[in-house]
Amino acid sequence: MSAASWRVLILLGFSIFINYVDRGNLSIAAPLIKNELKLSPSQLGILLSSFFWLYTLVQLPVGWLIDRFNVNWILAIGFFIWSAATGVTGILHGFTALLIVRLLLGIAESVAFPSYGKIFAHNFHEHQRGVANGVIGVGQSVGAAFASLAGGVIMSRFGWRPFFVVSGLICLPWCLGWLRWAPPAKSPIRGELGYSSGAIIEVLQQRSLWGISLATFCANYMLFLLLTWLPYYLVQQRHFSLTLTGEISGAAFLIRAVTAFVSGRLSDRWISAGKSPTLVLKSLVCVGSGLSGCLLVPCAMASDRVCVLLLFSAVACQGFATPHFWNAAQALAGPRLAGTWTGLQVFISSFGSILGPLLTGFVVQATGGFVWAFALAAIAGLLGVLCWVFMVGPVRPVAWAPVEESLALEA
Repeated sequence: MSAASWRVLILLGFSIFINYVDRGNLSIAAPLIKNELKLSPSQLGILLSSFFWLYTLVQLPVGWLIDRFNVNWILAIGFFIWSAATGVTGILHGFTALLIVRLLLGIAESVAFPSYGKIFAHNFHEHQRGVANGVIGVGQSVGAAFASLAGGVIMSRFGWRPFFVVSGLICLPWCLGWLRWAPPAKSPIRGELGYSSGAIIEVLQQRSLWGISLATFCANYMLFLLLTWLPYYLVQQRHFSLTLTGEISGAAFLIRAVTAFVSGRLSDRWISAGKSPTLVLKSLVCVGSGLSGCLLVPCAMASDRVCVLLLFSAVACQGFATPHFWNAAQALAGPRLAGTWTGLQVFISSFGSILGPLLTGFVVQATGGFVWAFALAAIAGLLGVLCWVFMVGPVRPVAWAPVEESLALEA
């Protein structure tokens, strides 16, 4: 991979790192914000969940924009807005203002994954996308780890407001770097791109879209269960200290980052060696997702030491599968409709991000423990494997209808 491609990957990896810090920092600051602003538990719950309300709903128009206009500018504008929303959060003093800014953050961050899909489909070869998507997985995991470890330490020492303001200011050097080193991108022409209402219908008719999206839904169920409930589980069920809990959570997501990059590199090597992309990507995802779910169940019943080891193993397996949900989508959609496909995939799978934390709360309250909560996560992992095996077809570019036919459908 060229130096220019690596610069692009580093910038994109840093953008998703900031993305996950900015979407997770409110959870870390929640106790401080609740006390300072005298928020009720229900108000705090609304703030914590509000990010996903519009983040999920605007994925469809975001995919349309990315397939119709210059993706480099859309990503830059989205990054600037979500960073500005984060910075402004540090100077607000009321529930309504915080809610509005949190909704704005969700809208702005929605451009991230569809933009990555479009950029990778256009600028990276099939045997390079494993590493490319692995870098995105690294940014996700390191962002979550940073929010858990450094975010808590910084907020406890300096307060929550400076952390938000400084996080918002990081956008300035990133935007300058992106404007200088973004990959070449000509403004798409309607006739050349062929985007229309007929095109989105054509994407929705692809069985592989539904298979990958439902599998990503299952993966998000497991991921966001751990992102939101793991600290509570370690403190309340395992009686670990807050310091140890932060260390374990941070280490878990750093392990996930390493395995995501290794898995992406491994898939590129196998595909470069002539192996079938379908076999490579399906095998890596099925092994990673299946093992991740299965390891969570004994995690809830083992001793403390074994529990931590199983937890690390489960998260490592998650990372092993992560890059290939997006790698396969980019291969199937191709440059023409990568934004639309990814937007639809994020839209469907985001409901797993909402359902995982929500359902876990009800299960823990009903059973008094996490055995059944982790069992449901294991079932989700296995259902994701079944989606890949029986719903996702060969991983090769879809033969989309000619532009004239796509436009005729719209007419």
